Amino acid sequence: MSDVLTTRVLNRTTLARQLLLRRHDLRPDQALEHLVGLQAQATNSPYVALWSRLADFGHDQLSDLLLERTAVRTVLMRGTLHLVSARDCYALRPVMQPMLSRVGGTAWARQLPGVDLAELTKAARVLLDEEPRTLAQVGELLRERWPEHDARMLGGIVPVLVPTVHVPPRGLWGRSGQPLNTSVANWLGEEVPAEGALDEVVLRYLAVFGPATVADVTTWSKLIGLRESFERLRLRKYTDENGRELFDVPDGVLADPDSPAPPRFLPEFDNVLLSHADRTRIMSDEVRARWGNVKNGVFPASFLVDGFLRGTWRLEKDALVVNPYRKLAKKDTSAVEREALRLLDFMAPGKALDVRFTC
Repeated sequence: MSDVLTTRVLNRTTLARQLLLRRHDLRPDQALEHLVGLQAQATNSPYVALWSRLADFGHDQLSDLLLERTAVRTVLMRGTLHLVSARDCYALRPVMQPMLSRVGGTAWARQLPGVDLAELTKAARVLLDEEPRTLAQVGELLRERWPEHDARMLGGIVPVLVPTVHVPPRGLWGRSGQPLNTSVANWLGEEVPAEGALDEVVLRYLAVFGPATVADVTTWSKLIGLRESFERLRLRKYTDENGRELFDVPDGVLADPDSPAPPRFLPEFDNVLLSHADRTRIMSDEVRARWGNVKNGVFPASFLVDGFLRGTWRLEKDALVVNPYRKLAKKDTSAVEREALRLLDFMAPGKALDVRFTC
C-alpha cells in the first residue's frame, strides 16, 4: 500500500524543491536549469522569481546570461514563453514540439485553411534568419505569399512551428525593445535536434514539482500520452489525501511538514502556481477560483504566507501595494512587510516608496 502524503507534506516538499523555503547560493544559470525554466510572458517575472529564490541575486546576473546567449526566451511548455538556459532550449524544444505542432495544427491552422504549414515553416525560417523581426512583421511578409489570410494569424503561428528566441534588449532588466525574433539555430549556432528525451524531462519535472500525478505533468507541459513514460520509469509511488496516485523520482526527499516557510513574493505566471492540475498543495480551491479569475490571461503577481497563496501584489508609482485575500494576522503582516521592503529595494532601488496593505 502506498504511503499517504498530507497536503502539508506536499506543500513543504514542493517549496523546498522550488527553492522557496530558503534562498540558495546558486548561480542564476544553475537555478534556471534546476527549475526547468521560468515562465517569461511578463518581462520582469524571471527576475523576481530568481530574487525570491537566490541569495544576493542582482539584475545584471540574468541580463548578462541573455546577452551572452547562455539563456534565451523561447516558446516551450504549454506553448508559452519561457526563459531557459541555452542547453535546456535544445533539451526541451524537441520534447515539446509534438505538443506545439498539435497546437499549430489545430487551434491556429483552423484559422489558416489552405495554408501548407510545412511551406509556411520554411518561408518563416528564411525571414527570421535574414534579420530579427517581430511576429507582426513576419506575418505581413508571409501575407505576400498568402494574401487571402490575416497577417496576425500567419505571424502568430510561427513560434510553434519554428524554434525561435527573443533577441535582446527584449528581456533585459530596465531596458525596453520590440519582441524581435530569430531562429534558435541562427542565435545559438546549432539546429534543434529532431528527437528529445521525454523520460528525462518527466524526471526533471518530478524532481522540482513532485511528488505529482500524471495529470500534473500534463498541466505543466500540455504533453499528452505520458502514461507510457511513467510506466517505463522506476518511480516511487505515493497517494494524496484524496486517493490520487502520486509519482516521484527514486531519490526524492520529502520535506518536514513543520519546516518554517517565510513569506515569499512571486511574479506573474510563476510556475509553482501553474504547474499542477490539483493546486491544493499551495492554494485552496477558494483562493484558486479568485486568483485564477483573470483578465487577458494574465495571472497576477502573488505572495505566500506559511507556504500558501494569500493574496496578490503590484508595484505602483508611490508604493508596493499588498492585497491580502483576507486580513493577515499581525505577525504575518509584519513579516510580509519586511519582505516587501526587501522587494522594493530590488525593484526600485534608491526610490522612497512605501508598502501599502489594502486590508
